[in-house]
Amino acid sequence: MNKTIIVITLIVVGLIGLMWWGSSTQKPTGASTGIASVLVASEKLYDFGTISMKNGNVTKDFTVTNPGDTDIFIPSLVTSCMCTKAFMVEPDGTTKGPFGMPSMGYVPPVNETIRAGESRTVRVVYDPNTHGPAGVGPIDRFITITDTSGGELQLEIKGLVTP
Repeated sequence: MNKTIIVITLIVVGLIGLMWWGSSTQKPTGASTGIASVLVASEKLYDFGTISMKNGNVTKDFTVTNPGDTDIFIPSLVTSCMCTKAFMVEPDGTTKGPFGMPSMGYVPPVNETIRAGESRTVRVVYDPNTHGPAGVGPIDRFITITDTSGGELQLEIKGLVTP
């Protein structure tokens, strides 16, 4: 009887410890710091309109600019869903990525500096087939660029997925 109580107590304490550790180390996907980035985008929302599953992936390029007088280091670029990937396009046309949803596996750091007055292209690719037939209907996905000060610039794509 005493062994059972001890084992149950250890399990409960262990579960509470894991929940505390998990809540303190993991920021929920799509959660915002509330701090705006110095970076600006000429367009923050793009509506694809109707997206046909049979036609495959759709892509949108967003232009992100550093209007300030100091360089901005970007360590993180993430998406709000596994169906969406983002790429950072270098000035020479090469791409870094894909960057995706943090809870769906390893998302590499961007480690990109956008110099004062410069712009970068953030290429967003949405795959309407990722969720299968259950993915038909309206979508609303977010791409979050975080700088070293914790500032965030959020881009958004919308659409209506059809078979």
